[in-house]
Amino acid sequence: MKEYQENKMILQNVSCSILSSILNYFYSGKIEINLENAFEILFFSSKYLIDELIEISSNFIKKNFQIEITVDVLKLSDSMNLNNLMDFSYQFILDNFDEFIKTPFFLELEENHLNSILSNDEILVNEFEIFQSIIKWGKHKLNLNQEKEIEKEDKERFQIQISNIIDKIRFIDFSEQELEDILKTDLIPNQISEKLIEFQKLQSQKKKKKLNKFIQDQNQNQNSFIFKPRIRFDSQIIQEIKHFKKLKKWINDDKFFFQMKKQFSTKEDGFSTKKWHKKCDNKGKTLVIIKTKDNFIFGGFTKVGFISDKTKWREEDKNAEYGWIFDSDAFIFSLRNDKGDREPEKFTIKKNAEKFAVWYHLKSGPSFGGSFAGKDFRLYEDFQSGYSNFGISYNRPDGIEYGTNEAESYLTGSKNKWIVDEVETYFI
Repeated sequence: MKEYQENKMILQNVSCSILSSILNYFYSGKIEINLENAFEILFFSSKYLIDELIEISSNFIKKNFQIEITVDVLKLSDSMNLNNLMDFSYQFILDNFDEFIKTPFFLELEENHLNSILSNDEILVNEFEIFQSIIKWGKHKLNLNQEKEIEKEDKERFQIQISNIIDKIRFIDFSEQELEDILKTDLIPNQISEKLIEFQKLQSQKKKKKLNKFIQDQNQNQNSFIFKPRIRFDSQIIQEIKHFKKLKKWINDDKFFFQMKKQFSTKEDGFSTKKWHKKCDNKGKTLVIIKTKDNFIFGGFTKVGFISDKTKWREEDKNAEYGWIFDSDAFIFSLRNDKGDREPEKFTIKKNAEKFAVWYHLKSGPSFGGSFAGKDFRLYEDFQSGYSNFGISYNRPDGIEYGTNEAESYLTGSKNKWIVDEVETYFI
């Protein structure tokens, strides 16, 4: 009140340089923001409700976001109610969680922030690895030696430390051996370990109905996540988290990625072209993953899907038995070569080749790209073999020349001698 009556404002916790920059902004409309001053400018502008500077400094931080600043951004966002920046920070952590949990910055997370992160169903990291990171986080908060096992006298306070976090771990995603190993540590609070022991018992007895009823009953508790699996592909082909992450990034549609289901699998449906068409035609966005007997993993994604309606085919094909379908967003990919020593790669459709993106034929399995000279890859009618003439419609890696043995074998191991081990198809 005194400040108001005397028509003055007392500014606290602001450096002279920051104050000078902000005053200059009021006069000129310009301000120089860098990693050294961004947080202080954002704090000051949030405290004194300078909306334009909040937006400018927040956008600078988002543009220059990196793992090293995540914890500081969360703390500042929390204290100043910067919900938009906080949401951005959480999403950054989720997108980079496999890297983040291996850094010392993970250990500095506040409990409420860690709780919010682990409550998310869409973390693409092995659950046992998350649990191990929580053990490190709890030790760090209690100043316990990371290299040593927790002493008996410290276990009670350790259990208290992680008590509000541990029920966000999805123990249902653990293997039977992992679950057995963690119960032996005696680090899990009793109210959780008792449930896990009962779950383990029902699991070992192969009593599926009782086990499902037990899980259903436990999941009535909205605040406990231990028997709620994270959203995952139900894939027998993809086993590496980095492959899930790559597909998520390439598809660039989280709603589709986390809602799509495996609708066709040779493990369940057999090697049947007829059955594949019956289940997978005309479904819109579709992901196809193929594994060969030589352990190549490749596939394709189309936004329009495999359309049987000839009126939607390329104009020249509308009276034919087969035809190409236009899709400017389609891509094919390689997740693994036979040795597993090549990084996953995405291959976009070439400019002016969009009308050849997807090939449809009732007597063929999923096929992408091509011309009358062949397809970038095609499954034959037997659904167990195919050929690849990679590079007709889709971009090749630098240095790979079209028509060479290297190009023809890049996705599948050979042009036409590869044998299918498994095929999976996903859509909503």
